[in-house]
Amino acid sequence: MPAILAKKLGMTQLFLEDGRVERVTVLEAGPCPVTGIRTFDRDGYEAVQLAFGATKEKHLTKPELGHLKKAGASAHRHLVEFRDEAGELQVGETVTVEAFEVGDKVKVAGTSKGKGFQGTIKRHGFASGPKSHGSHNVRAPGSIGASAWPARVMKGIRGPGQMGNERVTQKGLEIVQIDAGQNLLLVRGSVPGPKNGVVEVRTDA
Repeated sequence: MPAILAKKLGMTQLFLEDGRVERVTVLEAGPCPVTGIRTFDRDGYEAVQLAFGATKEKHLTKPELGHLKKAGASAHRHLVEFRDEAGELQVGETVTVEAFEVGDKVKVAGTSKGKGFQGTIKRHGFASGPKSHGSHNVRAPGSIGASAWPARVMKGIRGPGQMGNERVTQKGLEIVQIDAGQNLLLVRGSVPGPKNGVVEVRTDA
């Protein structure tokens, strides 16, 4: 299962040869050195650890630097594990955008934009109340409990609270174009998170 770490650069339009216009998200993907291999015998699961985001050594701790130097990799800010049951990669190799092909279906996971504390209309799509005849129930959530039974508010009630800033996986995205020279992946559709946010790209299999 090809997988890679990427930085979201933003969205743009791409004009294809047949005249169609694709709305795409531009991802700066890799190169990602392989810094660790997890095996079932030793760790209880099979995975590969990739590094992304080259940085200065002073920005990392000594344990982090030691781990990267043991794998023969330079200083990188992000380390993420991907399940790798095939066991195709080895420590010291590098994953690039060339692991993918145009037309591949991928899923992209990232941290969504935080929107702060929001009410039920914005957060859950509740309908608003009547806006005329002196109504004071325009954006209030309404009744949330019962009387004699259960005499409390049941768990899981959709209410106001923090919105966004959570892990989101967008599935069914298609790779429209690959620029190996600049390490760019152009995928059709939107990707979770803000500009310059780090996302995980996997084949959608």
